[in-house]
Amino acid sequence: MKTFLLFLIFLTLSTPLFSQDTTNIATDDELGEVKGALDGMNETMLEMKTTLDALKKIKVSGYIQAQFQIADTAGAKSFAGGDFPAFSDSRFQVRRGRVKVNYDNDLTQAVLQIDVTQGGVGIKDAYVSIKEPWLRTIGLTAGVFDRPFGFEISYSSSSRETPERSRMYQTLFPGERELGAKIEVAPELGSLSYFNLKAGIFNGVQPNANENDNNKDFIGRLGFTLPFEEENLAIDGGFSLYSGKVLSNNSKVYEFDNSSATKSYKLHSATSDSLNAFGRTYYGFDVQTYYDLPVLGGMSLRGEYITGKQPGTSSSSQFYNPATSTSALYLRNFSGWYLNYIQNIGLQHQFMLKYDVYDPNSDVEGNDIGASGSNLTSGDVKFSTLGLGWIYHWDQNVKFVLYYDMVSNEKINSSATGSLSSFKDDVKDNVFTLRAQYKF
Repeated sequence: MKTFLLFLIFLTLSTPLFSQDTTNIATDDELGEVKGALDGMNETMLEMKTTLDALKKIKVSGYIQAQFQIADTAGAKSFAGGDFPAFSDSRFQVRRGRVKVNYDNDLTQAVLQIDVTQGGVGIKDAYVSIKEPWLRTIGLTAGVFDRPFGFEISYSSSSRETPERSRMYQTLFPGERELGAKIEVAPELGSLSYFNLKAGIFNGVQPNANENDNNKDFIGRLGFTLPFEEENLAIDGGFSLYSGKVLSNNSKVYEFDNSSATKSYKLHSATSDSLNAFGRTYYGFDVQTYYDLPVLGGMSLRGEYITGKQPGTSSSSQFYNPATSTSALYLRNFSGWYLNYIQNIGLQHQFMLKYDVYDPNSDVEGNDIGASGSNLTSGDVKFSTLGLGWIYHWDQNVKFVLYYDMVSNEKINSSATGSLSSFKDDVKDNVFTLRAQYKF
């Protein structure tokens, strides 16, 4: 009996000890499992952070411009989004549908932008950019990008107040972009921070087009910035140069003859000029003024002037591309300019006024064109355009634009015949544009 009682006491006292050991073993296992789970989560978090850091460097942006236009006449020739169809004086368009992907890794950058419209898909930008790490002052860009000339080329179509660039720019720099490489110098400190330089070498053919000769074109702009912060005023500007060559794809090249009483073109050489190179040279000056008017709001006044020599064809001073044209080459001295006034009215409204002039042949007057014995054509007629418009910003993404282009051509000689006859009076080619833009 005594032995049995001692056995019961032993069982009573030992049971909690056995229970406590079992509990401790279970807790250690659980802690091990929790620690393993935490380690796994940490690894996952590190992977996610790496992925997020990479994604933060990618920026996707773009905008869509849908518009309706009415022209004075069916088939009107126009620089307000291209010529109208032969049998129509009105149209809907997706003027621009841009999607841009930008990978920004601080000192390096890669950009790809496409344009999707009813006409198809095209490349607008495809370039890489590298900046030196020491002063962050000098950068190199290579690929397809804006030509570094003047102001209007590089001013984004999504931010530009007028629907289109001036006739002068659309003629001299079709598509705005080119294939090449440039260096950009933009000091951030000291007195040199008021200046910047962009200069590069390009194919000089057409936007995004393959090279077709051994000549490369130089394009550059020396810019300045003058801030007057106390006066709420800023003045920017620059001097630009385009120096290139065009290969003649035809044996006949014409240059202008100012020596005769009747102004006309003459053959450059009695021998063949096929595959000879001729100069394409532009000189430009641009200035932009920004001022904050009391009560009304900010205003800007921008202007540019360009002059030089432009190779073209008999009927047009458009950018000559020997890869696609076999027409005779015509050399013209040209000039062009524009003034653009923008006035903010409150936070949602803007009024705009623009006047631009493009004279494809500055050696002649209107009365010379169409005169007896002259071989001048519609490609020598000067045009001016007065534009009036209003912008309403619906919100930060959406804006509506109303704009009216009033186009005037110089009146030519009254004896003109054939296709020139229509330029004796003002051609009916005014265009009204109603545009909605969504930017993201």
